[in-house]
Amino acid sequence: MNVENRKLSKEGAFYFFTSIGNYTGESATSIEDFLKKIEHIDIKSIEFHCHRGDFQKWVAETIEDKELAEQIKKLQDQNLTGEKLRSQLHLLVRKSIAVCG
Repeated sequence: MNVENRKLSKEGAFYFFTSIGNYTGESATSIEDFLKKIEHIDIKSIEFHCHRGDFQKWVAETIEDKELAEQIKKLQDQNLTGEKLRSQLHLLVRKSIAVCG
């Protein structure tokens, strides 16, 4: 099932943290919303979630995009940090939306 254009419930949304217990106050309720949020979210949050595999898991299980999840896994394996990580993640998600849209 393709949920790219569908808003997710609060339970399905992605909640951004900078570390365990430190919620940023930001969440994403669609893949497009996720793309917008990663443009400005604290880089510590992107690093935290990427290295834990949280983005990969959410994309695979909630968005149901196994191909994008696999690309995020490869990105995670590169151990990128900072703005390089943000830009690569943004590029992957943007390309995925363009292909599906």
